[in-house]
Amino acid sequence: MFGLFKRKIREVVSPIDGQVVDIIEVPDEVFANKMVGDGVAVRPVGDTFCAPIDGVVSKIFSTNHAFSIKSDKDLEVMVHIGLETVALEGQGFERLIEEGAWVSAGDPIIKADLNYIAEHAKDTITPVIVSDESDVQSIEKKLRIVKCGDVIMEVK
Repeated sequence: MFGLFKRKIREVVSPIDGQVVDIIEVPDEVFANKMVGDGVAVRPVGDTFCAPIDGVVSKIFSTNHAFSIKSDKDLEVMVHIGLETVALEGQGFERLIEEGAWVSAGDPIIKADLNYIAEHAKDTITPVIVSDESDVQSIEKKLRIVKCGDVIMEVK
């Protein structure tokens, strides 16, 4: 009975290998000031960005630079590959799955050419954001070097 009101911890895993940093370190005012939500960012290595949680692919931008996954437990996580990458108009990005698909954490979503992005966009740093619409009391961030699928946030 006492467990009825205890919040379950939900894990968010890294969508790519790299170095996890706090969202406030992202050199973009919208992300650093948490205007779209709280989270972390990954300085990526590799080329395949994966689902950070189990759920439905609720949005893939037409330029394939960002996507969101919505769990069945009121959690939505957005992965935004690089900064100012919408201006690339899809160049350097390849969609591997379609909106509406059910995915498990670690399933490939977008393949990206990080060399192209580094040359043509502001930065390759990749914010991983728990959306403001999610049911969240707190987020514990794991700031470290990770492999795709390693836990980067625990959301309560």
